[in-house]
Amino acid sequence: MAAACAICEAGFKVALVEREEHPGGILLQCIHNGFGLHHFKQELTGPEYADEYVTRLAALPVHLYLQTTVVDMHVSGETKRVVGYSPIHGVLELETAAVVLAMGCRERNRGNIGIPGTRPAGVFTAGLAQRLLNVDGLLPGKRVVIIGSGDIGLIMARRMTWVGCSALGVVEILPYPSGLTRNIVQCLQDFGIPLHLSHTVTKIRGHDRVEGVCVSPLVNGVPSTDGGFELACDTVLLSVGLIPENELTRSARIRMSANTNGPVVDHDLQTSAAGVFACGNVLHVHDLVDFVSEEADLCGRSVVSYLRRDTKEERYAVPVSAGANLKYVVPNTCASGRETRFRMRAGVVREKAELVVRQGDNVVHRAALRHVRPAEMLLVTISKQESFQVKKDETLEFAIL
Repeated sequence: MAAACAICEAGFKVALVEREEHPGGILLQCIHNGFGLHHFKQELTGPEYADEYVTRLAALPVHLYLQTTVVDMHVSGETKRVVGYSPIHGVLELETAAVVLAMGCRERNRGNIGIPGTRPAGVFTAGLAQRLLNVDGLLPGKRVVIIGSGDIGLIMARRMTWVGCSALGVVEILPYPSGLTRNIVQCLQDFGIPLHLSHTVTKIRGHDRVEGVCVSPLVNGVPSTDGGFELACDTVLLSVGLIPENELTRSARIRMSANTNGPVVDHDLQTSAAGVFACGNVLHVHDLVDFVSEEADLCGRSVVSYLRRDTKEERYAVPVSAGANLKYVVPNTCASGRETRFRMRAGVVREKAELVVRQGDNVVHRAALRHVRPAEMLLVTISKQESFQVKKDETLEFAIL
């Protein structure tokens, strides 16, 4: 919606295709507050945050196609053709000059992580349990164990406690939490819910319904028989990571990044297919929706520049790489002579670290970091003046020292 608004407000015709009945995505089931502090400077619930854009969208001549699932995209030169199926519109075919990919992401499930044991009822992804409880008014279970410390899992531990159920603990395979620090404090510590770091669930027990899980500590990355324990429960919620929804992207033969599982994009968020752009969780998994909106607005403005065929060309663009202690950096190029904002994920937990951006022996940018967490995205801006230092045909490397 943010990208659509930016493009339409610039005077271009826009079609927004959404597979659900209402616009807003996952925000509509996130009834807790904590959204909007960065972008709107106020604390909102998920539906309230979405409504800010729904209201803005309603005032614009955007063609909104709801309950329409895009199944194919053909890119041929200047023309792109998008094909969707809908119980309302039938087979929908749209020809357009530009496409913004904003499909978001999906949750990893039990099959993705291969937990041993039986296959009883009562195993849900945390997001599905959230929808069942917050939208459909259905209680997933009464005694719950959460596997993985992703943000949705942490929030659901608190939510299940609020409705009178027992959250028996969160089991995290890593030695540090995967969710935001504020969620560790507000969702676990404030309610006395245990967090078992460096532990893994080695078995799910139960026949018709989940009866319990076996938990073991990790020693040198291997489950240990010493110190293991069992939690008797009737429900298991999986919060073990998100996967960008890029089947459509791959079908269009767009270049993909192995580090983000999203498309490779340049400094304008344009993919390897000219006129096809990407933003939000389909590009890389964000920690805050505020940053999604910011990135989508930038993407919309880049689409406008593309459609207007702006003549202001950068002298050149150089590739960007993730160096020491970083998992990835987006976008994947830096343009000479312009400001670019980069988003990245750390691979370590550090206090008082330093981010250094260099090209060979030349340091282009450095910044002090109070603390570094893999769960919290880092944002760094390379100014126009700094980007003039970037040399042609040399990779720009970001690193945490």
